Amino acid sequence: MNKISVLGIASLLACGSAFADAPPADGQWRGAGGAGMSMSTGNARNSSLNLVVDAARVTAVDKLSVYGQALFAQSKKNDDTTTTANMWRAGTRYDHNLNERVFGFGGLDLEHDQLKHLALRGVLSGGLGYHVIKSADTTWDVFGGVAYKADRYMSPGVIIDGDSRRNYSSPELILGEESTHRLTDTTSFRQRLVLFPNLRDTGEYRAIFDAGLAVAMNKTMNLTLSFQDRYDSLATSPAKQNDTLFIAGVNVKFGAQ
Repeated sequence: MNKISVLGIASLLACGSAFADAPPADGQWRGAGGAGMSMSTGNARNSSLNLVVDAARVTAVDKLSVYGQALFAQSKKNDDTTTTANMWRAGTRYDHNLNERVFGFGGLDLEHDQLKHLALRGVLSGGLGYHVIKSADTTWDVFGGVAYKADRYMSPGVIIDGDSRRNYSSPELILGEESTHRLTDTTSFRQRLVLFPNLRDTGEYRAIFDAGLAVAMNKTMNLTLSFQDRYDSLATSPAKQNDTLFIAGVNVKFGAQ
């Protein structure tokens, strides 16, 4: 089998683990981005492409962050082509410090996932948070609020509560926490856990967990290990309730250094 494998600049977590450390509060845009691709030929032809970008601007009183991620993969054998991944996510969030410890936030997240038959999901969110720990080496925030989720599904729809639906919307609660940890001068770890209890169908919920380890290779490149987990209790066959993604590679930083 002939095989070509190209790893451009690999990937980072959508939650913001692109940064080796929390960005300094100087009002400058900083971020990281990359692209990973693999191809193989022979008895089967496989290809995959992953694109990621993550950036933030932080001042003493507020923070604006944006992210985007796309993943596509397919397998071809003879005349049969199977898509094994076709998804993208993008979003933005604004945080404003009300005092030294308390902050307010608002955000918008968009998502598409062919394998889940999800044509488009939009989530508008807002709430309050608290800086439990805020030091040079460690930060830990807890936050809560409300969100409104609107889903649009591909034909013929998905089964929710026993009915086939093309559209589904619901208000949700937000309960979350996130932290950053400088382990050494060159190594840092970030994690984020958010729960979205459904206020329309009591007992149903979504959950997001992201974690990432970054090791600085030089001023512009990091070696990264990233893990993503998405859970949706309303997902029904053929879609699975739990999706996980593991990424290892190198990201390149951009913006003020």
